[in-house]
Amino acid sequence: DANFELYEDEGDNYNYEKGEYCIIKFKWNDKKGILTIDNRQGAYKGMPAERTFIICYNGIQRPIKYQGDRIKVKF
Repeated sequence: DANFELYEDEGDNYNYEKGEYCIIKFKWNDKKGILTIDNRQGAYKGMPAERTFIICYNGIQRPIKYQGDRIKVKF
């Protein structure tokens, strides 16, 4: 099992100090082979509304479209 947090902000200023950033939490359940990508928390100016994560597991690459809402991906 594993957990990971992806942190993002504008990358070129100090707006993160004002709370302008987002975090996306990932959780891997090894026994079930399920990756959970949680709801996006926070926001910042220019943040993409949608993104595609390329998830690699045991030689399998799977593109996952993410729009900020919680999703579960079974491998």
